[in-house]
Amino acid sequence: MPMYQPSSRREVDSQVLDLETAVKDGVLGGGGGGCGVIATVFGSEKLDLKLMIEELEPMDVPMVFICPISLEPMHDPVTLCTGQTYERSNILKWFSLGHCTCPTTMQELWDDSMTPNKTLQQLIHSWFSQKYLAMKKRSEDVQGRVKEILENLKKIKGQARVQALKELRQVVQVHGTAKKTVVENGGIGLISSLLGPFTTHAVGCEVIGVLVNLNLDLNSLSDLLQPAKISLMVDILNEGSIETKINCTRLIGMLIEGTDFASQNVASLSLLVGLLRLVKDKKHPNGVVAGLNLLKTICSHEPVRNSFVNVGAVPQLVELIPGLNNECLELVLHILELLSSTPEGRLALKDCPSTIPNVVKLLMKASENCTQLALSILWSICKFAPEECASLAVDAGLAAKLLLVIQSGCNPVLKQRSAELLKLCSLNYTTTIFISKCKLTRTIQ
Repeated sequence: MPMYQPSSRREVDSQVLDLETAVKDGVLGGGGGGCGVIATVFGSEKLDLKLMIEELEPMDVPMVFICPISLEPMHDPVTLCTGQTYERSNILKWFSLGHCTCPTTMQELWDDSMTPNKTLQQLIHSWFSQKYLAMKKRSEDVQGRVKEILENLKKIKGQARVQALKELRQVVQVHGTAKKTVVENGGIGLISSLLGPFTTHAVGCEVIGVLVNLNLDLNSLSDLLQPAKISLMVDILNEGSIETKINCTRLIGMLIEGTDFASQNVASLSLLVGLLRLVKDKKHPNGVVAGLNLLKTICSHEPVRNSFVNVGAVPQLVELIPGLNNECLELVLHILELLSSTPEGRLALKDCPSTIPNVVKLLMKASENCTQLALSILWSICKFAPEECASLAVDAGLAAKLLLVIQSGCNPVLKQRSAELLKLCSLNYTTTIFISKCKLTRTIQ
Protein backbone atom coordinates (compact mmCIF):
# COMPACT_ATOMS: atom_id res chain seq x y z
CA MET A 1 0.00 0.00 0.00
CA PRO A 2 1.50 3.41 -0.98
CA MET A 3 2.26 6.01 1.68
CA TYR A 4 -0.70 8.27 2.42
CA GLN A 5 -0.07 11.76 1.06
CA PRO A 6 -2.40 14.64 2.07
CA SER A 7 -3.39 16.47 -1.08
CA SER A 8 -5.06 19.69 -0.03
CA ARG A 9 -5.24 22.28 2.73
CA ARG A 10 -7.94 24.87 3.46
CA GLU A 11 -7.43 28.17 5.29
CA VAL A 12 -10.15 29.93 7.25
CA ASP A 13 -9.45 33.37 8.70
CA SER A 14 -11.15 32.95 12.07
CA GLN A 15 -9.94 33.47 15.63
CA VAL A 16 -11.65 32.32 18.83
CA LEU A 17 -9.66 33.03 21.96
CA ASP A 18 -12.16 32.13 24.69
CA LEU A 19 -12.10 28.40 25.45
CA GLU A 20 -15.48 28.21 27.19
CA THR A 21 -17.24 30.04 24.36
CA ALA A 22 -15.40 27.99 21.76
CA VAL A 23 -16.44 24.70 23.30
CA LYS A 24 -20.03 25.84 23.92
CA ASP A 25 -20.48 27.17 20.37
CA GLY A 26 -18.80 24.19 18.75
CA VAL A 27 -16.28 26.23 16.79
CA LEU A 28 -13.19 24.15 17.55
CA GLY A 29 -12.83 23.18 13.91
CA GLY A 30 -11.57 24.67 10.66
CA GLY A 31 -8.87 27.26 10.32
CA GLY A 32 -5.61 27.60 8.53
CA GLY A 33 -2.26 28.37 9.24
CA GLY A 34 1.25 28.10 10.70
CA CYS A 35 2.74 26.84 13.87
CA GLY A 36 5.64 27.43 16.23
CA VAL A 37 5.88 30.96 17.65
CA ILE A 38 2.72 33.06 17.29
CA ALA A 39 1.55 36.30 18.88
CA THR A 40 -0.13 36.01 22.27
CA VAL A 41 -3.30 37.73 23.38
CA PHE A 42 -1.21 39.78 25.79
CA GLY A 43 0.23 42.09 23.13
CA SER A 44 3.24 41.96 20.88
CA GLU A 45 5.24 39.59 23.09
CA LYS A 46 5.86 36.24 21.43
CA LEU A 47 6.18 33.01 23.37
CA ASP A 48 7.23 29.64 22.01
CA LEU A 49 4.52 27.06 22.70
CA LYS A 50 6.93 24.14 22.99
CA LEU A 51 9.09 26.04 25.48
CA MET A 52 6.06 27.00 27.57
CA ILE A 53 4.85 23.40 27.76
CA GLU A 54 8.31 22.18 28.80
CA GLU A 55 8.76 24.80 31.52
CA LEU A 56 5.29 24.60 33.04
CA GLU A 57 4.79 22.20 35.91
CA PRO A 58 2.45 19.21 35.23
CA MET A 59 -1.19 20.29 35.27
CA ASP A 60 -4.62 19.27 34.06
CA VAL A 61 -4.89 20.29 30.40
CA PRO A 62 -8.27 20.52 28.63
CA MET A 63 -8.90 17.29 26.71
CA VAL A 64 -9.57 19.18 23.46
CA PHE A 65 -5.91 20.26 23.52
CA ILE A 66 -4.60 16.68 23.73
CA CYS A 67 -3.63 14.63 20.68
CA PRO A 68 -5.45 11.26 20.82
CA ILE A 69 -2.35 9.53 19.46
CA SER A 70 0.43 10.84 21.73
CA LEU A 71 -1.78 12.03 24.63
CA GLU A 72 0.36 15.20 24.68
CA PRO A 73 -0.72 18.82 24.05
CA MET A 74 -0.88 19.66 20.35
CA HIS A 75 1.41 22.28 18.77
CA ASP A 76 0.16 22.11 15.20
CA PRO A 77 -3.36 20.57 15.21
CA VAL A 78 -4.93 19.37 11.95
CA THR A 79 -8.45 18.07 11.41
CA LEU A 80 -9.38 15.08 9.20
CA CYS A 81 -12.58 14.62 7.21
CA THR A 82 -14.01 12.60 10.12
CA GLY A 83 -13.89 15.70 12.32
CA GLN A 84 -11.13 14.29 14.55
CA THR A 85 -8.13 16.51 15.30
CA TYR A 86 -4.52 15.35 15.74
CA GLU A 87 -1.02 16.74 16.08
CA ARG A 88 0.32 17.04 12.53
CA SER A 89 3.52 15.05 13.09
CA ASN A 90 1.63 12.22 14.81
CA ILE A 91 -1.01 11.78 12.11
CA LEU A 92 1.65 11.95 9.38
CA LYS A 93 3.52 9.15 11.14
CA TRP A 94 0.24 7.16 11.27
CA PHE A 95 -0.20 7.61 7.54
CA SER A 96 3.45 6.72 6.87
CA LEU A 97 2.77 3.30 8.37
CA GLY A 98 0.29 2.64 5.57
CA HIS A 99 -2.96 3.44 7.41
CA CYS A 100 -5.82 5.08 5.52
CA THR A 101 -8.14 5.29 8.51
CA CYS A 102 -8.90 7.72 11.32
CA PRO A 103 -7.01 6.48 14.45
CA THR A 104 -9.86 7.39 16.81
CA THR A 105 -12.92 6.16 14.90
CA MET A 106 -11.11 3.65 12.63
CA GLN A 107 -13.29 4.93 9.75
CA GLU A 108 -11.78 4.69 6.29
CA LEU A 109 -10.98 8.19 5.07
CA TRP A 110 -13.06 9.29 2.08
CA ASP A 111 -11.10 12.51 1.72
CA ASP A 112 -7.33 12.66 2.03
CA SER A 113 -7.16 16.30 3.10
CA MET A 114 -5.77 17.58 6.42
CA THR A 115 -7.13 20.94 7.55
CA PRO A 116 -4.87 23.04 9.81
CA ASN A 117 -6.98 23.94 12.85
CA LYS A 118 -5.89 27.53 13.41
CA THR A 119 -8.67 28.29 15.88
CA LEU A 120 -7.70 25.42 18.17
CA GLN A 121 -4.03 26.27 17.80
CA GLN A 122 -4.68 29.81 18.98
CA LEU A 123 -6.81 28.55 21.85
CA ILE A 124 -3.99 26.22 22.94
CA HIS A 125 -1.42 28.99 22.69
CA SER A 126 -3.67 31.44 24.56
CA TRP A 127 -4.34 28.98 27.37
CA PHE A 128 -0.69 28.00 27.84
CA SER A 129 0.41 31.66 27.58
CA GLN A 130 -1.86 32.63 30.46
CA LYS A 131 -0.56 29.76 32.60
CA TYR A 132 3.06 30.48 31.65
CA LEU A 133 2.93 34.22 32.36
CA ALA A 134 1.13 33.59 35.64
CA MET A 135 3.87 31.12 36.60
CA LYS A 136 6.56 33.65 35.68
CA LYS A 137 4.83 36.30 37.76
CA ARG A 138 4.60 33.92 40.75
CA SER A 139 8.26 33.01 40.33
CA GLU A 140 9.30 36.66 40.35
CA ASP A 141 7.16 37.31 43.42
CA VAL A 142 8.63 34.24 45.17
CA GLN A 143 12.21 35.25 44.36
CA GLY A 144 11.66 38.73 45.72
CA ARG A 145 10.01 37.47 48.90
CA VAL A 146 12.74 34.88 49.54
CA LYS A 147 15.46 37.53 49.21
CA GLU A 148 13.54 39.78 51.59
CA ILE A 149 13.21 37.00 54.18
CA LEU A 150 16.92 36.18 53.96
CA GLU A 151 17.80 39.83 54.57
CA ASN A 152 15.41 40.00 57.51
CA LEU A 153 16.90 36.86 59.09
CA LYS A 154 20.19 38.72 59.46
CA LYS A 155 18.53 41.28 61.74
CA ILE A 156 15.48 39.88 63.49
CA LYS A 157 15.32 37.61 66.53
CA GLY A 158 12.81 35.90 68.79
CA GLN A 159 9.30 35.19 67.53
CA ALA A 160 9.85 37.33 64.43
CA ARG A 161 12.68 35.01 63.40
CA VAL A 162 10.47 31.96 63.95
CA GLN A 163 7.72 33.44 61.76
CA ALA A 164 10.16 34.38 59.00
CA LEU A 165 11.64 30.87 58.98
CA LYS A 166 8.16 29.35 58.99
CA GLU A 167 7.21 31.37 55.92
CA LEU A 168 10.47 30.42 54.19
CA ARG A 169 9.86 26.73 54.97
CA GLN A 170 6.38 26.89 53.47
CA VAL A 171 7.69 28.60 50.33
CA VAL A 172 10.57 26.20 49.66
CA GLN A 173 8.27 23.21 50.14
CA VAL A 174 6.15 24.38 47.22
CA HIS A 175 8.33 26.37 44.82
CA GLY A 176 11.46 25.13 43.08
CA THR A 177 12.28 28.77 42.35
CA ALA A 178 12.45 29.48 46.08
CA LYS A 179 14.96 26.68 46.66
CA LYS A 180 17.17 27.99 43.86
CA THR A 181 16.96 31.55 45.20
CA VAL A 182 17.98 30.45 48.71
CA VAL A 183 21.03 28.61 47.35
CA GLU A 184 22.11 31.37 44.96
CA ASN A 185 21.88 34.06 47.65
CA GLY A 186 23.96 32.29 50.30
CA GLY A 187 20.90 31.27 52.25
CA ILE A 188 22.12 27.81 53.24
CA GLY A 189 25.05 29.16 55.24
CA LEU A 190 22.88 31.84 56.83
CA ILE A 191 20.15 29.40 57.85
CA SER A 192 22.63 26.76 59.07
CA SER A 193 24.32 29.36 61.27
CA LEU A 194 21.07 29.66 63.23
CA LEU A 195 21.58 26.14 64.61
CA GLY A 196 23.71 25.94 67.74
CA PRO A 197 23.82 25.08 71.44
CA PHE A 198 21.65 28.09 72.36
CA THR A 199 19.09 27.75 69.58
CA THR A 200 15.50 27.44 70.78
CA HIS A 201 13.54 24.43 69.61
CA ALA A 202 11.04 26.73 67.87
CA VAL A 203 13.79 28.17 65.67
CA GLY A 204 15.50 24.78 65.26
CA CYS A 205 12.31 23.10 64.00
CA GLU A 206 11.85 25.70 61.29
CA VAL A 207 15.54 25.72 60.29
CA ILE A 208 15.48 21.94 59.87
CA GLY A 209 12.22 22.20 57.92
CA VAL A 210 13.92 24.57 55.47
CA LEU A 211 17.23 22.71 55.13
CA VAL A 212 15.65 19.32 54.47
CA ASN A 213 14.04 20.78 51.33
CA LEU A 214 17.32 22.10 49.87
CA ASN A 215 20.14 20.50 47.90
CA LEU A 216 23.04 20.75 50.34
CA ASP A 217 26.61 20.75 49.05
CA LEU A 218 29.48 18.96 50.79
CA ASN A 219 30.60 22.03 52.73
CA SER A 220 27.08 22.62 54.06
CA LEU A 221 26.75 18.97 55.07
CA SER A 222 30.10 19.06 56.86
CA ASP A 223 29.10 22.23 58.71
CA LEU A 224 25.86 20.63 59.91
CA LEU A 225 27.80 17.64 61.29
CA GLN A 226 29.21 19.77 64.11
CA PRO A 227 28.44 18.03 67.44
CA ALA A 228 26.39 20.96 68.80
CA LYS A 229 24.16 20.99 65.72
CA ILE A 230 23.73 17.21 65.66
CA SER A 231 22.86 17.28 69.36
CA LEU A 232 20.16 19.89 68.74
CA MET A 233 18.70 17.85 65.86
CA VAL A 234 18.52 14.76 68.06
CA ASP A 235 16.83 16.69 70.87
CA ILE A 236 14.25 18.05 68.42
CA LEU A 237 13.72 14.57 66.98
CA ASN A 238 12.81 13.30 70.42
CA GLU A 239 10.55 16.21 71.39
CA GLY A 240 9.10 17.75 68.22
CA SER A 241 5.86 17.21 66.31
CA ILE A 242 5.57 14.26 63.93
CA GLU A 243 6.38 16.53 60.96
CA THR A 244 9.47 17.81 62.76
CA LYS A 245 10.54 14.27 63.70
CA ILE A 246 10.33 13.22 60.04
CA ASN A 247 12.25 16.31 58.90
CA CYS A 248 14.99 15.67 61.48
CA THR A 249 15.23 12.04 60.40
CA ARG A 250 15.55 12.94 56.73
CA LEU A 251 18.09 15.67 57.38
CA ILE A 252 20.29 13.40 59.50
CA GLY A 253 19.97 10.80 56.73
CA MET A 254 21.18 13.38 54.20
CA LEU A 255 24.16 14.18 56.45
CA ILE A 256 25.15 10.53 56.86
CA GLU A 257 24.77 9.61 53.20
CA GLY A 258 26.49 12.74 51.91
CA THR A 259 29.65 12.64 54.05
CA ASP A 260 32.19 10.30 55.65
CA PHE A 261 30.72 10.73 59.09
CA ALA A 262 32.06 9.59 62.43
CA SER A 263 29.35 7.16 63.51
CA GLN A 264 29.95 7.72 67.21
CA ASN A 265 29.21 11.45 66.79
CA VAL A 266 25.91 10.91 64.99
CA ALA A 267 24.51 7.60 66.23
CA SER A 268 24.01 8.54 69.87
CA LEU A 269 21.81 6.44 72.12
CA SER A 270 19.33 9.31 72.21
CA LEU A 271 19.06 9.24 68.40
CA LEU A 272 18.58 5.47 68.31
CA VAL A 273 15.87 5.64 70.98
CA GLY A 274 14.14 8.50 69.15
CA LEU A 275 14.14 6.56 65.89
CA LEU A 276 12.71 3.48 67.60
CA ARG A 277 9.84 5.59 68.91
CA LEU A 278 9.26 6.97 65.43
CA VAL A 279 9.12 3.58 63.68
CA LYS A 280 6.70 2.23 66.27
CA ASP A 281 4.20 5.01 65.54
CA LYS A 282 2.10 3.25 62.90
CA LYS A 283 -0.32 6.16 62.67
CA HIS A 284 2.27 7.96 60.53
CA PRO A 285 3.58 5.64 57.75
CA ASN A 286 5.91 8.31 56.35
CA GLY A 287 7.65 8.47 59.71
CA VAL A 288 7.99 4.68 59.86
CA VAL A 289 9.63 4.56 56.42
CA ALA A 290 11.94 7.51 57.13
CA GLY A 291 12.97 6.08 60.52
CA LEU A 292 13.65 2.59 59.16
CA ASN A 293 15.68 3.96 56.27
CA LEU A 294 17.88 5.94 58.64
CA LEU A 295 18.28 2.99 61.03
CA LYS A 296 19.32 0.81 58.10
CA THR A 297 21.94 3.40 57.09
CA ILE A 298 23.23 3.77 60.65
CA CYS A 299 23.39 0.00 61.24
CA SER A 300 25.46 -0.46 58.09
CA HIS A 301 28.29 0.95 60.23
CA GLU A 302 29.46 -1.96 62.37
CA PRO A 303 30.53 0.02 65.49
CA VAL A 304 26.92 1.19 66.00
CA ARG A 305 25.25 -2.24 66.00
CA ASN A 306 25.98 -3.24 69.58
CA SER A 307 24.73 0.12 70.84
CA PHE A 308 21.48 -0.43 68.96
CA VAL A 309 21.11 -3.92 70.42
CA ASN A 310 21.78 -2.56 73.91
CA VAL A 311 18.85 -0.11 73.74
CA GLY A 312 16.48 -3.06 73.22
CA ALA A 313 16.02 -2.63 69.48
CA VAL A 314 15.73 -6.30 68.52
CA PRO A 315 12.49 -7.28 70.33
CA GLN A 316 10.89 -3.96 69.38
CA LEU A 317 11.66 -4.46 65.68
CA VAL A 318 10.59 -8.11 65.76
CA GLU A 319 7.21 -7.16 67.23
CA LEU A 320 6.66 -4.72 64.36
CA ILE A 321 6.93 -7.43 61.68
CA PRO A 322 3.31 -8.70 61.52
CA GLY A 323 1.77 -5.31 60.69
CA LEU A 324 4.25 -3.99 58.10
CA ASN A 325 3.93 -3.63 54.32
CA ASN A 326 6.55 -5.15 52.01
CA GLU A 327 8.68 -2.00 51.83
CA CYS A 328 8.93 -1.69 55.61
CA LEU A 329 9.32 -5.47 56.03
CA GLU A 330 12.43 -5.46 53.87
CA LEU A 331 13.89 -2.56 55.85
CA VAL A 332 13.24 -4.24 59.22
CA LEU A 333 14.65 -7.56 58.03
CA HIS A 334 17.70 -5.84 56.60
CA ILE A 335 18.34 -4.16 59.97
CA LEU A 336 17.85 -7.43 61.86
CA GLU A 337 20.19 -9.21 59.46
CA LEU A 338 22.86 -6.58 60.11
CA LEU A 339 22.38 -6.97 63.88
CA SER A 340 22.59 -10.78 63.55
CA SER A 341 26.18 -10.36 62.36
CA THR A 342 27.23 -9.63 65.97
CA PRO A 343 27.16 -12.09 68.90
CA GLU A 344 25.08 -9.64 70.93
CA GLY A 345 22.58 -9.33 68.08
CA ARG A 346 22.26 -13.10 67.66
CA LEU A 347 21.73 -13.52 71.40
CA ALA A 348 19.02 -10.85 71.41
CA LEU A 349 17.30 -12.50 68.44
CA LYS A 350 17.45 -15.90 70.14
CA ASP A 351 16.09 -14.56 73.42
CA CYS A 352 13.12 -12.82 71.80
CA PRO A 353 10.27 -15.39 71.79
CA SER A 354 8.63 -13.83 68.70
CA THR A 355 11.70 -13.91 66.46
CA ILE A 356 11.41 -17.44 65.08
CA PRO A 357 7.62 -17.60 64.56
CA ASN A 358 7.42 -14.11 63.04
CA VAL A 359 10.37 -14.63 60.70
CA VAL A 360 9.36 -18.17 59.65
CA LYS A 361 5.96 -16.87 58.52
CA LEU A 362 7.68 -14.54 56.05
CA LEU A 363 9.26 -17.34 54.03
CA MET A 364 7.60 -17.51 50.58
CA LYS A 365 4.98 -15.03 51.77
CA ALA A 366 6.25 -11.56 50.87
CA SER A 367 8.96 -10.79 48.28
CA GLU A 368 11.90 -13.00 47.34
CA ASN A 369 14.17 -10.42 48.96
CA CYS A 370 12.22 -10.82 52.22
CA THR A 371 12.62 -14.59 51.96
CA GLN A 372 16.36 -14.20 51.47
CA LEU A 373 16.74 -11.88 54.46
CA ALA A 374 14.53 -14.08 56.64
CA LEU A 375 16.61 -17.16 55.74
CA SER A 376 19.80 -15.32 56.62
CA ILE A 377 18.42 -14.34 60.05
CA LEU A 378 17.15 -17.85 60.79
CA TRP A 379 20.46 -19.38 59.72
CA SER A 380 22.38 -17.03 62.05
CA ILE A 381 20.36 -17.84 65.17
CA CYS A 382 19.98 -21.59 64.45
CA LYS A 383 23.71 -21.84 63.87
CA PHE A 384 24.29 -19.79 67.04
CA ALA A 385 22.12 -22.05 69.26
CA PRO A 386 21.19 -25.15 67.20
CA GLU A 387 19.80 -27.32 70.00
CA GLU A 388 17.45 -24.64 71.27
CA CYS A 389 16.53 -22.70 68.13
CA ALA A 390 16.38 -25.46 65.52
CA SER A 391 13.63 -27.36 67.35
CA LEU A 392 11.67 -24.13 67.91
CA ALA A 393 11.99 -23.31 64.23
CA VAL A 394 10.78 -26.76 63.15
CA ASP A 395 7.81 -26.53 65.52
CA ALA A 396 7.00 -23.14 63.94
CA GLY A 397 6.76 -24.80 60.52
CA LEU A 398 10.24 -23.98 59.21
CA ALA A 399 10.91 -27.37 57.65
CA ALA A 400 7.76 -27.24 55.50
CA LYS A 401 8.59 -23.69 54.42
CA LEU A 402 12.14 -24.67 53.49
CA LEU A 403 10.84 -27.50 51.34
CA LEU A 404 8.61 -24.99 49.54
CA VAL A 405 11.61 -22.75 48.87
CA ILE A 406 13.65 -25.69 47.55
CA GLN A 407 10.82 -26.72 45.21
CA SER A 408 10.08 -23.17 44.04
CA GLY A 409 11.58 -21.11 41.24
CA CYS A 410 13.73 -19.06 43.62
CA ASN A 411 17.37 -18.40 42.77
CA PRO A 412 19.88 -21.22 43.42
CA VAL A 413 21.53 -19.38 46.32
CA LEU A 414 18.25 -19.35 48.27
CA LYS A 415 17.67 -23.04 47.53
CA GLN A 416 21.18 -23.93 48.70
CA ARG A 417 20.81 -21.95 51.93
CA SER A 418 17.40 -23.57 52.52
CA ALA A 419 18.90 -27.06 52.07
CA GLU A 420 21.70 -26.24 54.52
CA LEU A 421 19.24 -24.91 57.09
CA LEU A 422 16.97 -27.93 56.62
CA LYS A 423 19.92 -30.23 57.27
CA LEU A 424 20.89 -28.26 60.38
CA CYS A 425 17.32 -28.51 61.73
CA SER A 426 17.17 -32.27 61.15
CA LEU A 427 20.17 -33.11 63.33
CA ASN A 428 18.13 -33.32 66.55
CA TYR A 429 15.52 -35.74 65.14
CA THR A 430 15.25 -39.28 63.85
CA THR A 431 14.31 -39.52 60.18
CA THR A 432 10.73 -40.61 60.91
CA ILE A 433 10.04 -37.84 63.42
CA PHE A 434 11.63 -35.19 61.21
CA ILE A 435 9.52 -36.22 58.21
CA SER A 436 6.41 -35.90 60.34
CA LYS A 437 7.59 -32.49 61.50
CA CYS A 438 7.92 -31.37 57.89
CA LYS A 439 4.12 -31.68 57.47
CA LEU A 440 4.55 -32.93 53.93
CA THR A 441 0.81 -33.22 53.29
CA ARG A 442 0.33 -29.50 53.95
CA THR A 443 3.41 -28.67 51.90
CA ILE A 444 2.13 -30.61 48.88
CA GLN A 445 -1.24 -28.85 49.17
